[in-house]
This record gives sequence, structure tokens and C-alpha cells, in this order.
Amino acid sequence: MSERTGARRRLGSIRLSLILLALVPGVTLAAMWGVTTTQMFAEGLRLRNQTELSRSTGAMGTDATLALQRERSLSAAWLASPHGSRAALDAQRKRTDAAVAKLAGRSGALEEAPARVADRLYSVIASVSSLEYYRGQVDDPTDITAQQALDQYTSIIDDQVHAFQELSQVDDGDLTSQAGPLVALEHAAELVSQEDAQLTLAWPSGRIDDKAWAQVVELVNSRRWLVQDQILPQLRGSAKTQTERILQSREWQTIMDIEDRVLAARPAGRDGRIALPASEREWRAALEKVADQYTALIQAQTEQLLTRSADKADSLLVTAGSLSAGGLAALLLCVGMSWRITRSLSRRLRGLRMATLRLAQERLPDVVARLDRGEKVDIDLAAPPLDYGRDELGQVAEAFNTAQRTAVHTAVELADTRRGFQKVILGIARQSQNLVNLQLSRLDALEREHQDPDVLEGLYELDSTASQLRRYEENLVIISGEQPRRSWTEPVALIDILRSAVGEVAEYQRVEVHTDEDLCLAPPVVADVIHLLAELIDNATAYSPAPSPVGVRAALVAKGLAVEVEDRGLGMSEDDYASLNAQLAEEPKFDVVALADDLRLGMFVIARLATRHGIAVTLRPSPYGGTTAIVLLPHDIVVREAPEPAAPEDSASEPAREGGPLAPVRTSAAAPALAPAPVPVAGLDGLVPLPRRVPQTSLAVELRAESAPSSSAEEDGAADDFTAERAASSLAGFQRGTQRARDEDAPTQYDQEEATTPEDHRAEVPAADTAVPSTPPADRS
Repeated sequence: MSERTGARRRLGSIRLSLILLALVPGVTLAAMWGVTTTQMFAEGLRLRNQTELSRSTGAMGTDATLALQRERSLSAAWLASPHGSRAALDAQRKRTDAAVAKLAGRSGALEEAPARVADRLYSVIASVSSLEYYRGQVDDPTDITAQQALDQYTSIIDDQVHAFQELSQVDDGDLTSQAGPLVALEHAAELVSQEDAQLTLAWPSGRIDDKAWAQVVELVNSRRWLVQDQILPQLRGSAKTQTERILQSREWQTIMDIEDRVLAARPAGRDGRIALPASEREWRAALEKVADQYTALIQAQTEQLLTRSADKADSLLVTAGSLSAGGLAALLLCVGMSWRITRSLSRRLRGLRMATLRLAQERLPDVVARLDRGEKVDIDLAAPPLDYGRDELGQVAEAFNTAQRTAVHTAVELADTRRGFQKVILGIARQSQNLVNLQLSRLDALEREHQDPDVLEGLYELDSTASQLRRYEENLVIISGEQPRRSWTEPVALIDILRSAVGEVAEYQRVEVHTDEDLCLAPPVVADVIHLLAELIDNATAYSPAPSPVGVRAALVAKGLAVEVEDRGLGMSEDDYASLNAQLAEEPKFDVVALADDLRLGMFVIARLATRHGIAVTLRPSPYGGTTAIVLLPHDIVVREAPEPAAPEDSASEPAREGGPLAPVRTSAAAPALAPAPVPVAGLDGLVPLPRRVPQTSLAVELRAESAPSSSAEEDGAADDFTAERAASSLAGFQRGTQRARDEDAPTQYDQEEATTPEDHRAEVPAADTAVPSTPPADRS
């Protein structure tokens, strides 16, 4: 799997993943809880509403049905005998109107009822509104027959029965199944009532036509099948007991016997009508009693069913509330536990992250800093173990403990290795310094012994090369973190320091020193400033084409003493200047130099010497196209008054110099006027100002006379008359004068450990036509 694909599949941070891990089940559980609670509450409320609607509208519909059935029977009796009493019919009509009015008054409740229920009840109310017309036809039949009038009552009652059936269809299946037998009982009662209306209409004449008889037969058979096959098998409990009691009663048996006789009757007479048994009075008495029992049974069972429905609705609401509260508690518990676990894991992960950052940003840098200071580091204290339990996160912490202990242990080993390497470098540098000092002392002895110009020229070249080699060895000492042994107890003049720095450079002939400042530098910084300037001047000569000059200028500025070293090379890019200036602004580490791809020992030495004394070194482009190095020495290391002569101080004995405390830099005959470099020596009178060289002052008297010009004409012809013999004679006189000066001084003792002069006479200026030995440049990018 590619890195890109893995990144796309990642959800984000571990904290986000944990939150999602807790949030998704919580949201799912909350949704399920909300849906379940809403559904249960809705079901309970819907069942309660249906119960209330059935209790009000259904009960009223049942009362209206019974009233219509009674009115239909009395209307049939009136139609059969229109000359009897109307008192019973009129009274029943009033009761029917009252029952229908109650049902019509529930029209507001019907608006909230289900459509299937509302449609049936609205049909009942609409049919009742037309009942007056049929009543008028009952009182005075003119437009319709008696059967048609009775059929209108039957139609209204049928709508009411179907409305009751719709009301019984509730959302609870158990209650719906219990309401089925009650609907069947009401339907059976309606069949008996229709049968009664047909028989009541026919009994006054004693005969019934075929159509009416067939209808009665159909009603009887339907009711018997309904009772035997539908009602009795479905009834339970008290409803079944009461129904069986009615069916076993004497009145019901009377009704059954009369029905059997009616069914067994056959046509009689010429009109073909069927003769009815003379049992009207028995039928009426038995039917009224059975009807009352039927009515009581239906009303009692309906009330019980409505009570159970209300209880079921309340139970559903209570259950919904309990489950809702329990579900909410479970949801809150789940969310709380998930949040707590997520927070705990997040806190532990954050703690592990902070521990990792502390190791990277505090502990390891502190360990490295202490190791750089040479302190001993206890690995157990520097890398305390993290305890995060035994789970997977604890295993990660254990792995981290191993990693941080390995890191600290590696840092300690690297520091020990680095210190050992630095000691090796320092030891090699010290040994090399001893050899170089020994070489310098022997070269000095040879220079005093020989007077041959060719020999001296070679010795001077070796002397200059050895001086440069001594500076390179001091570079190794500085890189190793130590200090060179050269030191002074008194301030040294600025001009002497500049000349000493020039004297340690291979191509010193190209260096031009300019300063009018009569200043000195404090003793502790003399050696380091000479070394620092020598590195910059050597860089300038190495990275600028010969014979272009390298300018060295010194002047006081607002922030201290500024020394500029300017070359005329190719310069560098802006990025290179910025990079080098950043390196020079802070003390470099040995590791940086050792591991750098571009090894810049010179810049390392310059940066370490500068930061040691608060000296600012800045590189910038030169107007000549090269580079200008600006060395800003702070005021606290600048001495404005010239000191009294004093002797330099060294950890090893400094060899005395012949020719006075400060001997002039040797120069060739071709360059007699080169300003000498200061040379600190160990003498009785201490440090004295460097004497100025005057042309021909070191020549013998006879040579001085021979070569002294007497007029401008002689000066013009001096170059033409110059021969090799005259040059050799001049050099021999110079050597005799130098030897005389040496013999007058105290004997020289040489320290074979290390020379401590900022620049000694060995860095001589060879003749103009003499090749300068090539030395490796310090460095520059």
C-alpha cells in the first residue's frame, strides 16, 4: 500500500479516532433510543385516543343502533296495524333522536379519528338526517312501500355496525381479536332485529309472501351460523359464559322453536302466501327478554374491552416511559464511559507525547550540554522510565523507554568518543607544535650561522613556512577546545598586532596595512586576535588573484575598534554570505565541523575565537567585487594608552630574541622598507615598541657610503649601475650588521615546547623574484 493510499484511509489524529469510536455507538444508541421511545409513546397515545374515541363515539353509536332497531320494530308494528296506539312509537322516536344527537355532537372528535372510522360515522350521521322523510312515509305511506321504509332503518343500522367494526380495529392485535366476537354479537343482534321487523310486519295478516319469507329464512340461517361457528368459538371468559347462558335460556329456545315453525311453513291459499304460526305474543315476549340480555351483554363486554384497551394504553405509556428512562440512563452511561475511556486514552497519549517532546527538547539537549561541559551523566537519572500500565499503550511506553535510554546512552558514548577524539587531536597538535618550535629554533640558529644570501633566502622561506604551520597546529588546538599557550601580561600595540597577523600569512607581500590609531589591545586577547586576523587575511590572499592587493584597515567606530580585511576576488552569493555570517555569529560545535560535508576549519576557528571574546565578524560584498571581512572589537578589550615595556608570559619559557625585545621582520634587499611585524620576546626589560626600519640602517658603513646617493642624477643612474656583485656586497653588509646586533644581545634560549609570540621574525619577506611557498588556504566557500 502506498503512502498516499494510507494517508487517505487515515481518519486523522488518534484523539479524533477515539472520539469517533465513542461517538458512533453513542449516536446509534441515541437514535435507536429516540426511535423506540417515540414509537412506544406514539403507540400508547394512539391506543389511548382510539380507546377514548371508541368509548365516546362507539358507545354512542351502539346506543343509536339499539334505538334505531327498536324504532324499526315499532314502525313495522305500526305499518302492520295503523289503527293502534302510537304512544310507544312516538316515545321511541324521541329516544332515537336523543341518541343520534349525541352521536352527531361528536363530530369534532371524528376529525381526529382515522379516515376509515370517520367515513363510516359521517355516513351514519348523514343517513340519520334523512330519517324524517322515512318516518313520514311510516306515518302516511304515499311514495314508498313499508319494506322500503324498514330497509332505510336497516341501512343506517348497517353503517353503524360497520363503524363499530372499524372502531374495534385498534393498533393492538390482542384487543382487536377480543373485539371481533363483540362485533359478531352486535351483527347477530341486528339479524334477529331484522327478522323481528319482517315477522312483525307480516303477523297481523297471518301470512307472508315468498320474498319476505325467503329473506327471513336467510336471516335465520345467517344468524345461526354466525352464533355457532363464529361467536361461540371466539368468546372467552365471562362473555362466553353469558352468551351460552342466553342460548340455553327458555326464551331463546322459544325463539328457536318459532323460527323452526316459520322455516317449516308452506304456502296456503290461492295467493300463494305462506301462513305464519300464531306465535306473535310468545315471540314478542321472548324476544324482548333476549334483546335486553343481548344489549346488556354487548354493553358489558364493550365496556370491559374499552377498559382493557385503556389499561393497555396506559401500560404502553408507562412502559414507554420506563424504557425511555432506562434507555436514556443506559445511553448516558455508555456516553459517559466512552467519554471517560476516550479521555483517559487521550490523556495517556498526550502524556506520552509530552514525555517524547521533553526528551527531544529538554532532556537530550541538557544531556548533550552537560556532556559538552565535561560533566558525568547518569543514564538512569537522565532517562527515567515511563509507567503507562501493561496494556498496548504501556507497551508503547516500554518501547519508548528503550528508545530514550538508547538515545541517552548513544549520546554519552558519542560524547566520550568526541572527547577522546579531541584529546587525540590535541595530543597530535601539541606534539606537532613541539616539532615546529624545534624546527623554528634550529632555523633561527642556522640563520645566525650563515651569511650566504642564497642560503639565507632558503632559510627564510623555510622559516615562513614553519610559522604558517605553527598557525595550523594552533587551529587544531582551538578545534579541540583548548587555547594556544602564547599569552601576554601587558597590552600590545594595534599596529604590532596587525603586522604580526600579516607575518603569519604566506603571501604577506600582497597585504597593505593602513591605520592611524595609536591603540593597544588587552593582554588576554592578543594571541586570539592575531590568530583571527591571520585566518581572515590568509583567506583573502587565497581567494583573490595574485598580485591583487589585500587591504587591512583599522579605525575606531561607535561600537569599538573595526578592522576591515578586503580582497578583490570573485565574492560570494547572498545566500553564502548569510550562511557564513550565521555561522560566525555563534560558537560552533565540534560535531558540526566533524560532520560537515564542506569542511571549513578556518571559519570554525574564527567563530570560536570571536565568540570567546565577544568579537563580531561580518562578511559582506566588497566594492571591488570581492569580500570584505569586518572585525568589530568591543571597547572593553581596547586600551587607549600605550603601556610600559613588559615581558610576555607563557606556560612554557619564551625564547629571548636577539636585536632587542622586538626584532624587525627580516626583509630582502629588494624590499628594505617593509614595515616590520611585532615580535614579543622574554627579556629583562619586557615588551618595547617595535623599531621602524630605515633603509640601509643595517648595512655596514662602507656599504652605506657606496650606495648612498649624492644627487638626483646618481639616484637615476643607480638602477642602471646595479650589478650582481653590488647586490651580494650589500647583502653581506646587511648580514654583518645583523650579526653584530645579535652578538651584543643576551644569549637566546629556545623553548622546544611551543613558541608564544604573536608573530616572529621567521615570517620573512623574500625577495620579489623569489617564489613564495604555497600553503593550504584556511577556507572560504
